[in-house]
Amino acid sequence: MSSPIYIQIHNEIKKAIEAGRWSVGERIPAERDLSEQFNVSRMTLRQAISTLVEEGILERKVGSGTYVASQKVQEKVSGVTSFTELMEAQGKHPSSKTISYHAGEPSLSEVERLNLEPGELVLRMERIRYADDVPICYETASVPEKLVRNFSKSEVTKSLYKTLEDKAGLKIGKANQTVSAMLASEKVADYLDIKRGEAILRLHQISFLEDGNPFEYVRTQYVGERFEFYLNR
Repeated sequence: MSSPIYIQIHNEIKKAIEAGRWSVGERIPAERDLSEQFNVSRMTLRQAISTLVEEGILERKVGSGTYVASQKVQEKVSGVTSFTELMEAQGKHPSSKTISYHAGEPSLSEVERLNLEPGELVLRMERIRYADDVPICYETASVPEKLVRNFSKSEVTKSLYKTLEDKAGLKIGKANQTVSAMLASEKVADYLDIKRGEAILRLHQISFLEDGNPFEYVRTQYVGERFEFYLNR
């Protein structure tokens, strides 16, 4: 099973950055030039770039271009890591709309974050998460396919944590989280019912089982005016 073209391009650009082809803070070539270089459509190239932006590897600057992202100061966030549990704890009704749901070959970023072995597949799902029917965030979650292959789509998308704990007998451990700011792309703005370029909060989370094995890599974009993070020191 071959990876989607945009994942292959994602991997090539990531390798180039790690090899020092472009340094931190340097602008990468325009989408038109890169699409010609990789011999793909602008839409496919833009999908690869958007994935790298969501991962915090690249960052877009309005009216200027796309740059290799600089390392951000990290702050540990302490609290509930499950969106469902977090919303319920605030007395809100959580729900979600699945945009895409499929298993396939992982990207280099997914291999690194999830400690995947050669040949392992990843389940990648995109969802819009709601609280009382108001869109709160757009989420891309990646999970080792072997962990969820025996469960239905609804069991995984409704509440992955509860499914793993109640039906797989696994215990959820800690999560590493980083939060940064970015501007909403046209796609994300449409999903979240906000304006393109509006400020949003980006959360990267790697969740671990109690035995220390990572089971989830999530890239989430929150509407800034509808959500806030509470830091517990």
